Amino acid sequence: MTKRYQVVIVGGGPVGVALAVELGLRGISCALVERRTRLQEIPKGQNLTQRTLEHFYFWGIADELRAARAMPPGYPIGGVTTYKTLTSDYWYVQVGREVVRPYYFQDNERLPQYRTEEVLRRRMASIPEIADYFGWRATAIAQDAGGVRIALSREGGGETETLEADYAVGCDGAHSFVREAIGITRGIKDFDELMVLAVFRSREFHEGLKRFPERSTYRVLHPDLRGYWQFFGRIDVGEGFFFHAPVPADTTKENFDFHGLLEKVAGFKFAAQFDYVGFWDLRIAVAQNYQVGRVFIAGDAAHSHPPYGGYGLNSGIEDAANLGWKLAARLKGWAGDKLLASYSDERRPVFQQTADDFIDAKIAQEGAFLAEHSPEKDGPEKFKTLFANIESGGPSWVYAFEPNYEGSPVVFGPPGGKSGARGEHSFKARPGHHLAPQPLSSGRNVFEELGSGFALLAFGDNDAAARAFEDGARALGVPLKTIRDSYAGERLKYEAPLILVRPDQYVVWTGDKAPADAGAIIARVAGRA
Repeated sequence: MTKRYQVVIVGGGPVGVALAVELGLRGISCALVERRTRLQEIPKGQNLTQRTLEHFYFWGIADELRAARAMPPGYPIGGVTTYKTLTSDYWYVQVGREVVRPYYFQDNERLPQYRTEEVLRRRMASIPEIADYFGWRATAIAQDAGGVRIALSREGGGETETLEADYAVGCDGAHSFVREAIGITRGIKDFDELMVLAVFRSREFHEGLKRFPERSTYRVLHPDLRGYWQFFGRIDVGEGFFFHAPVPADTTKENFDFHGLLEKVAGFKFAAQFDYVGFWDLRIAVAQNYQVGRVFIAGDAAHSHPPYGGYGLNSGIEDAANLGWKLAARLKGWAGDKLLASYSDERRPVFQQTADDFIDAKIAQEGAFLAEHSPEKDGPEKFKTLFANIESGGPSWVYAFEPNYEGSPVVFGPPGGKSGARGEHSFKARPGHHLAPQPLSSGRNVFEELGSGFALLAFGDNDAAARAFEDGARALGVPLKTIRDSYAGERLKYEAPLILVRPDQYVVWTGDKAPADAGAIIARVAGRA
């Protein structure tokens, strides 16, 4: 039997389900195929950024997500970094994403990935446009000018089925079947390190952390490890933890003393009960492109890396938000194929620079520092100062991580602009950059007024310009909401009286007067010119 949908999503982890929610809320029929029927209770992907919470807000589940956290409300999300062991005299409290909070509409959050998935799955189940195929696996995929055909088989049984769709998206992880099937290759940087992930419970370990301010994560940097982390993270407050660290290449669950390693890194003895021990390879992989014809890839299928800095899940959720509205726009007939092509144009450079400038470079920076400096070489007091400032410039890396699409073909970015992960947080409205929240004269925030389509912010006496955009959008069938406001207070931080914002809250055009051809601007940002 063959069933027809507008989009088929292969892979039902958080990225696949997020994409289904994004599409379903936009009225697009889609099927989600996932071989797992139960969630894997491993606490990965915990640190969710303010930007990710903005997506949950627009999906209507930000409050539900916060209610699902394992730690008490308000418990600090940031981390501590120590030298050699957790008992060291040399340590500092890391600067976290709280320093960029004013530039986003939501607070960040921390909770185990499986709880995030539970919230997303419940939202998905409430949307009638989404059909789920839990317990099914994709076995073949083919496409032509008319659409995509995906063969399925039920896990553990002989039942088969075929799905047809206008488009398909592989959200099926680092070992993606979809990516392999459509012939997308990856660039891989392998650090040749085997890493352990251990999940354990220990109240004694929790007590040993009370020498530090309350925090959620604890990095231990050791000169022998060349910048690779030994990393403890809280699952809850009082007992549950996870731990990442390099181990010898021949390590198995049976031939290694994991409890001994935990105590060595901690610097003190404690009783512990293990719930899980697994391994992963320290490498970065980025697909050469994110689209072949009518098939796309997203999340770990497109990019994978060590769980450093919380970039993985957040990047995957941003993939889903970026691709979701574009697929919906194309399927509803008001966008062109250039808009779909912009998904790869925008998202791939962001992750490539994330890998190069924020993951690889940080490992190299910390490895070089530890090779050059020590209490023995510098003296205890000088080293204490140097170690506390190992991240030169303090919070600069947090401010600098500002994904943007300045080089996108569907954005009126600056001349010679390039898309990437490195930028600068600013309240100024800049084409290719995320719109910062600001209050309106009504008392509501701009983000509370944004709709599901394009939005034009028209401040002051700009009715003629607003009407020109409205006429241009109407002629092309592009959904546009005009937000008029005479308020001249905080909105002056935008430094533009006319701002065109697309459905994923990125600015695509700004101006100080009516353009010569507003319709041409709408056509370009919709991928039709």
